[in-house]
Amino acid sequence: MPERDSPLSFTVHSMQPPALDDEAVRRTRSGRMKMLLVLAVCAAPVIASYFTYFVIRPEGRTNYSELIQPQAPIPADLPLTDLQGATVKAETLKGQWLMVVVSAAACDAVCEKHLWVQRQLRETLGRDKDRVDKVWLIIDAGTPKPQTLAGVTTNTDATVLRVPRAALAAWLRPANGQALEDHLYIVDPLGNWMMRVPPNAEPAKLKSDVIKLLRASAGWDKAGR
Repeated sequence: MPERDSPLSFTVHSMQPPALDDEAVRRTRSGRMKMLLVLAVCAAPVIASYFTYFVIRPEGRTNYSELIQPQAPIPADLPLTDLQGATVKAETLKGQWLMVVVSAAACDAVCEKHLWVQRQLRETLGRDKDRVDKVWLIIDAGTPKPQTLAGVTTNTDATVLRVPRAALAAWLRPANGQALEDHLYIVDPLGNWMMRVPPNAEPAKLKSDVIKLLRASAGWDKAGR
C-alpha cells in the first residue's frame, strides 16, 4: 500500500524586529543631540539673566522691592476684560515688562499716586521705556474718571483692564497686613509676577530695581511683543 501522507504541521517562529545598523543609530542620536542643543541655546539667555539676578548677588547688594520666590505665572484663565466688556486673553500681556497698578475704578489717593509713579518712572527710562508697559487693573464694575484715564495714557498707551478682585488675588498677593491695592507689582516678559513694590513707593529706589531688571534681561528681551 502506498505510504499515507503524514499530516502537515506548522511551526510559528516569533519574528525579531529589524535591527538598526550602527549608522542609523548614530544618526538618530545625532539628531536628538542637535535638537537638545538648539533648545538649550534658545533658553540660555533667559536662564543666564535670571541666574545672575536671583543667584549671583554681590555682597551688600539689596533690592528695594520684594522678590517673589517662586515666581507666579499669570493664570491662563484669568478673567480679564477691557472697559467695553470684551474678553482679553491673559497671554496677550506677555512679551513686555509690566508695571501693574491695582485699584477700584474710583481711584483713591493711593491709586492716583501709583499711576503717577508708574507714568513718571517709565518716562525716565530713556530708550528702555518701550520695554515696559503700564497696566491698570480695575477690580470693580465702576467707571473710571475721564481725567484719570487721560493721565494714564499721557505720552504713551496704557493697558486698562477689569478683573474680579478674587480672581486677581489668586495670582497677585499683598504683603501681610496690606491690601491688594497698596502695592505696585512687576511682571516679567514671560508673564511671571516676580516683584512686589512696598507701599508708599519711593520712585528713585523703585527705578533702581527696574533698571537692574532691564539690564539683566537685555540679552533676550526687546521692545514690543
